[in-house]
Amino acid sequence: MKAKHFLAAFFTAALLFPACQSPQTVQTPSFDEIVASRRSIRKYDPARTVSEADVRTLIATALEAPSWANVEATRYYVILESGKLAQAKQMLGGNLRNVEDAPALIVTTWVKGQSGFFRGEATNEVGEGWGTYDAGLSNAYLILKAREMGMDTLIMGMRDAEALRTLLDIPQEEEVLAVLSLGYRVEDPSRPNRKSVDEVARFF
Repeated sequence: MKAKHFLAAFFTAALLFPACQSPQTVQTPSFDEIVASRRSIRKYDPARTVSEADVRTLIATALEAPSWANVEATRYYVILESGKLAQAKQMLGGNLRNVEDAPALIVTTWVKGQSGFFRGEATNEVGEGWGTYDAGLSNAYLILKAREMGMDTLIMGMRDAEALRTLLDIPQEEEVLAVLSLGYRVEDPSRPNRKSVDEVARFF
């Protein structure tokens, strides 16, 4: 009798054990995998949206980027509302056709007179160029985080800066830099050719 009870208990436990196991964890892609899969995407899935929470996560990551004296001069203007999104897309020149289905745009700027400056004076000959440098670092963090989250981007320099300034009420003390589209790819572009390390680096 005891043997029968033992076997019954054993088989019951065996059946229940898989249900008691913790769910499998999702494997986070490595940094190299994120970099390798990132592409400049020019065709987006019109059925998929991007939430404010998603973009807040991206910007939080971008804030981890280094900046001159930690001034964090980069600013972000996030466009999610359909009406304003449609207006902003008309200000992107030839890029309009590339982002017509993108569910979000992020206009990036930087505050002038901060990066590269000390007590109001340019620290070296690069001057305001350090603002662009810092914004580029911040944007790089953002687009790589987007890829980690399964999203895609396109960095655009063709844009009507003053029209965007008016639309988004961007202060004059900020320089309008790039516009980033954000969404989900519908095709997987091939990897473009890259220069070799020996073509771009010198070692001493």
